[in-house]
Amino acid sequence: MPAPTDFPSSTSNFSLPLLFAGQSQKEFFVNEAIALIDAHLHRTVVSSQPTPPAIPNEGEAYRVTSGVDDWSGQDDTIAVFIGGTWRFQSPVSGMTIFDRNAGQFLHFSTTWSSAAEPALPQGGAVVDSEARTAIEALIQALKVVGILI
Repeated sequence: MPAPTDFPSSTSNFSLPLLFAGQSQKEFFVNEAIALIDAHLHRTVVSSQPTPPAIPNEGEAYRVTSGVDDWSGQDDTIAVFIGGTWRFQSPVSGMTIFDRNAGQFLHFSTTWSSAAEPALPQGGAVVDSEARTAIEALIQALKVVGILI
């Protein structure tokens, strides 16, 4: 018979609480995990800002920039308002979120970053108007889907 698996107290990606045998108040841990899954399922944030909103709505998520006040020391985390309090989730490398206020995607490697708009072609010995039109259309399409601002 194989040895029993020794589980940690939380998941590795989002630190969701795991249940263990004989645990009291299991519903608290299950409800917390479900609320965090709900907040991270589509990986969107209301906006990126340094302080919490004056009146947050249940389940809203924000990307903490240079945290101050209640968010001091939480730079680069995702703050989720659950059960009347803020829960902070650290991003993992490769994570992508959509900032609804900015209308753009942000990618996390060692810090959050967004795609910069490339410069439109100018000058040159040969002017290819079809290529320039295609590049301009590509840049516009990337703006529409929120990859570029």
